[in-house]
Amino acid sequence: MQVARNLILGGHTVHVVTGAPDYVYTTEIESPKLVVRKVLLDCGAVQADALTVDRLASLEKYSETAVVPRSSILATEVEWLKSVEADLVVSDVVPVACRAATDAGIPSVCVTNFSWDFIYADYVMAAGHKTRSIVWQIAEDYSHCEFLIRLPGYCPMPAFRDVIDVPLVVRRLHKSRREVRKELGLDEDQKVLIFNFGGQPAGWKLKEDSLPDGWICLVCGASDSHELPPNFRKLPKDVYTPDLIAASDCMLGKIGYGTFSEALAYKLPFVFVRRDYFNEEPFLRNMLEHYQGGVEMIRRDMLTGNWAPYIRRATCLKPCYDGGVNGGEVAARILIDTAFGTSHTSLKALKLSGASRLRDAIVLGYQLQRVSGNEVSVPEWYAHAQLQLSSHGTLPTNENVEKISPQVYSGDFEILHGDHQNLPDTLHVLKHLAELSAATKSENNNKNHTREFMAAAAMFNWEEEIFVARAPGRLDVMGGIADYSGSLVLQMPIREGCHVAVQRNHPTRQKLWKHTQARQQDGGKGPIPVIEIVSFGSELTNRGPTFDMDLADFMDGEQPISYEKARKYFAKDPSQRWAAYVAGTILVLMTELGVHFEDSMSIMVISAVPEGKGVSSSAAVEVATMSAIAAAHGLNIAPRDIALLCQKVENHVVGAPCGVMDQMASACGESNKLLAMMCQPAEVLGLVDIPPHIQFWGIDSGIKHSVGGADYGSVRIGAFMGRKIIKAIASELSSNYWSSNFSPRKGDPVKFDDKDEEGRELLNAEASLNYLCNLTPHRYESLYNSKIPDSIDGEDFVKKYVNHDDLVTVIDKKHRYPVRAPTKHPIYENFRAKNFKALLTAPPSDDQLASLGELLYQCHFSYTACGIGSDGTDKLVELVQQMQHSTTSKTDNGTLYGAKITGGGSGGTVCVIGRNTMRSSDQIMEVQQRYKDSTSYKPYVFEGSSPGAGQFGYLRIKYRSNSN
Repeated sequence: MQVARNLILGGHTVHVVTGAPDYVYTTEIESPKLVVRKVLLDCGAVQADALTVDRLASLEKYSETAVVPRSSILATEVEWLKSVEADLVVSDVVPVACRAATDAGIPSVCVTNFSWDFIYADYVMAAGHKTRSIVWQIAEDYSHCEFLIRLPGYCPMPAFRDVIDVPLVVRRLHKSRREVRKELGLDEDQKVLIFNFGGQPAGWKLKEDSLPDGWICLVCGASDSHELPPNFRKLPKDVYTPDLIAASDCMLGKIGYGTFSEALAYKLPFVFVRRDYFNEEPFLRNMLEHYQGGVEMIRRDMLTGNWAPYIRRATCLKPCYDGGVNGGEVAARILIDTAFGTSHTSLKALKLSGASRLRDAIVLGYQLQRVSGNEVSVPEWYAHAQLQLSSHGTLPTNENVEKISPQVYSGDFEILHGDHQNLPDTLHVLKHLAELSAATKSENNNKNHTREFMAAAAMFNWEEEIFVARAPGRLDVMGGIADYSGSLVLQMPIREGCHVAVQRNHPTRQKLWKHTQARQQDGGKGPIPVIEIVSFGSELTNRGPTFDMDLADFMDGEQPISYEKARKYFAKDPSQRWAAYVAGTILVLMTELGVHFEDSMSIMVISAVPEGKGVSSSAAVEVATMSAIAAAHGLNIAPRDIALLCQKVENHVVGAPCGVMDQMASACGESNKLLAMMCQPAEVLGLVDIPPHIQFWGIDSGIKHSVGGADYGSVRIGAFMGRKIIKAIASELSSNYWSSNFSPRKGDPVKFDDKDEEGRELLNAEASLNYLCNLTPHRYESLYNSKIPDSIDGEDFVKKYVNHDDLVTVIDKKHRYPVRAPTKHPIYENFRAKNFKALLTAPPSDDQLASLGELLYQCHFSYTACGIGSDGTDKLVELVQQMQHSTTSKTDNGTLYGAKITGGGSGGTVCVIGRNTMRSSDQIMEVQQRYKDSTSYKPYVFEGSSPGAGQFGYLRIKYRSNSN
């Protein structure tokens, strides 16, 4: 809007192509040089409600709007551009507009703080890999643009070839603060909240006591039928919002670029509520908070009217943004110069394909990317956030940790039980706890600290004992997705771990956050047990940093609530859904073991296990949390039992259909050993020593992985469908086995010449097959493979077989599921895993390493056949193969021997096996660099191991009152 206005002020004709109503533009710009053309070329994000984006519907709508009719859109737009004799196309940020401009021979420029390839890339994880082509096409379209005019608060936008940063784009004021207040009949000293919240839920009643005493609220976007309390005022629908924002003392609403930029420009404290899956929001939010302009309100408090604590806190802020606010004018000047042939770009870049850069590594995730040869500057607010994240939210690098002695970390706490084992990350957590305690005693305890830091410091009673547990992530060496089919799996605990600190207090001694305290007071409940949780590392994600609930919320009368109710409880606010992994452990202990909790709990989670990389970050959180809670309450639970209970958390409370190997590896694993486990359901066979001449690495592809994603769930369902079909075939063969009228069907590979009892017993066993992995490969090939369909519609399967006998997944009758490959994979994976385990004990030789590597490769390509491979992991495996078969490796007897995708697939991390030599480490670094050269993403390398939760035990610590 502001860019168009400044272009028109410069004397240029501006054609606006939009699906928005005309008045959006004509009320702000009154000029014959403005021409509005009503055409819908994209659809943005489809909202399920006022606070939630529907990811699947967004991709479906975009496909209907811009993918299916793409050819006709391009033809129409090219013809129209030529007809109006356009000199320049400016896109905000419609992808097809850039391609149409190129086809018409006209330059194009994008002006934005986000791009749809980045936004939709995260949705692909929920929709399945088949929708990735949408993201690739968008990136390809953007790559035709001359350059990007980038607005502050921007997201990663790797598809653009060059970037020019401009100041904030802010709508100008029409009236002064005094004029607005006079028109509204408000005194200058009247405290005013502007409620700028579109799409208010139907039937939502605003409450008079939601506001602090003496405040009034101006409500934007209220319906005509909406009845308001006396201290709330309804504003006309066509009111000019920027004037009202500048005339108010505080704003409550959702973060969008308009509200964000105006709050910063007019130094207005902004109380905001997160929008789920609105993926530009974390970057706007982080910049807002950096300039001390934002306070987050949790969704539950907004809907229940518990506003006052947040408003009071917001009015104590001192917003300090002092940057430019004339971005519309600056952008217009750049565009005018570009239209007349003046170049503002400093880069003479090749026209690289955005899609080719995304395809391998950066389709999913929040990394800030840099295109090779284009050193894009990182703004101060972003760099500052990363600095805070590294200081307070995550664990230190090896280089930093190794320089610090253990005494620096543990001196502030007396360790009453347990041993920190000189683990660098544990020592760092102890130091971090000391910093939290020190912050409560400092006069400037709010300075330069994240919200997570302040919330954690405020919830612990530093005179009382704290229990700390640790659980590592895991590298899936063999087994992977075959765990839910009963396979042997081999898992290595990685160096990176999750720490959870738990403190229990009587409700009268529990320190409460202000909004939690206000909720208890409003309910007239008095001190009751509560759970307060802080999770570090949420700054640039859609995850809320804190969560709190009454312990009574887990009760239905005298009994714990059902898992289904719990799942719905946590699903109400997706920004806090992560809390199901933590608080869900409490409900499982109540339900499965009958534990009765009476005290409040403060829980702090600090994890160095990266999310979305396929190394079981969720299992590490669950196991560490349950271990710490058990220790704090004197519960003696064996590591294996903790793993099984944590699987229930993930399956039934979170709703992710994972097997048990992740939790078992995290709970029962030991440093520098492989945990061997038969997943029927969780029989630990022992620990396998990693021979000294062999080493394993993990290399992250940068493609975000989720066991809750569509592809993983479909493959799991397909495997259980295959088992059901095999049982039906075996049952039919068995029932006909002794029939005198029975004769093999044409093409049947089995001939029943010898009607021996053993043959029938085999068929009977297969007719009641509990786990696919109990079927040997030769039996599968001889009897069943040819009868298993490649795929089947859910509706057809249910009609014939009723159900698939899996308690944690549900068949979608409208979905078509792969069956043959998901059925075959675990049968052969179990065979591969058994051979791998046996080979590890063989005498060291090139043949041994080559055979181990070959088993990894076979597993990798079996994942691909199931449909849960990814381009990034394929690229890494290809690079390892190139390294293995290079001339240098052959002359040096080779160092790297094999690689495979791990865990749930569809991205994540690749496991690599090689010789335990410096040359191997050098080759891993070379693979890392080649991947970066190819994709612009430098992968994280997992190297080393650490103890599982059972081996670590727990720490019982108490702050030394005489510590300095």
